[in-house]
Amino acid sequence: MAEQDNNQQAGTKQGGDVQDHEFKNLKDEGKQAKGQDINFLLDIPVEITVQLGKSRMLIKELLQLGQGSVVELEKLAGEPMEIMANSRLIARGEVVVVNEKFGVRLTDIISPTERISQLK
Repeated sequence: MAEQDNNQQAGTKQGGDVQDHEFKNLKDEGKQAKGQDINFLLDIPVEITVQLGKSRMLIKELLQLGQGSVVELEKLAGEPMEIMANSRLIARGEVVVVNEKFGVRLTDIISPTERISQLK
């Protein structure tokens, strides 16, 4: 019994030395952190590639190609091209000419769920 009293007194004594800590309000800091995170991401380079089509051939066929050779692609004429960001499909589009340069008009943006399924 005396032992319990000593333990309780010791606990009270230790508990008396403990101080409550006040935490900062994180709601306001979260908004600022999001803005900083997005700005950080804006500086990351992304390689954009437009894929006209694909073809498979043997090395001997590849070595026989010369100026004026035609390589048949798997895509049909008029089919949309694939726009890739870091080798991941993000959109489809059609060829346009702008100031004597080729460009691509986006006709279909891949949904976020489809993009996530590509990562797996």
